[in-house]
Amino acid sequence: MSDMGTTYEAAVKRLQQIVGELEGDRLPLADALALFEEGVGRLRDAADALAEAEARVTRLIEQADGTFVLGEQRG
Repeated sequence: MSDMGTTYEAAVKRLQQIVGELEGDRLPLADALALFEEGVGRLRDAADALAEAEARVTRLIEQADGTFVLGEQRG
């Protein structure tokens, strides 16, 4: 889980950097396009990490009595 969190955090951090660079007005078009392409990839990485985390939580949910159930059942 640590690796997934690190990957997600790194992707979000880099996305924030990319947005900051793209918001500037002195970036050549070719550089802006390259940053945009990288940003799309980082966004996909972050979305994949979130989907994986959600799937893990969905597979194992603790009930109020301390037991665990598979799936999205809530009691």
